[in-house]
Amino acid sequence: MEGSGEVAIFAASLVGAGLGFLWFNSYPAEIFMGDCGSLSLGSSLGLLAIILKQELAFAIMSGIFIAEVLSVIIQVTSFKMRKGKRVFKMAPLHHHYELSGLSEPKIIMRFWIVTFILVLIALSTLKIR
Repeated sequence: MEGSGEVAIFAASLVGAGLGFLWFNSYPAEIFMGDCGSLSLGSSLGLLAIILKQELAFAIMSGIFIAEVLSVIIQVTSFKMRKGKRVFKMAPLHHHYELSGLSEPKIIMRFWIVTFILVLIALSTLKIR
């Protein structure tokens, strides 16, 4: 890819920032990213997917994030259309699991495992295309 050096540097800086954040964010968290950081990180990853023309692989890898967003959309829609009835105990989805009795570290590890499997699936589609 012509001129991919800048893209590689940008991607490497995102990886470094993400690893640095995760290092200090292991349970119990010492720092929190907040909306400003998570929205900028998500948009940067989306931008990289568009630049690299890997939107489908990115969508597969982002399965947990998509499930979290869909759980909020489903909850709000259900609450409005069914006059106060909820689908989940609480939205987003990870709070539903907390209220169901799972501990926070267990939910995090299971989300990591699902994300790892989704990343492997997405990487396996790269050779198909």
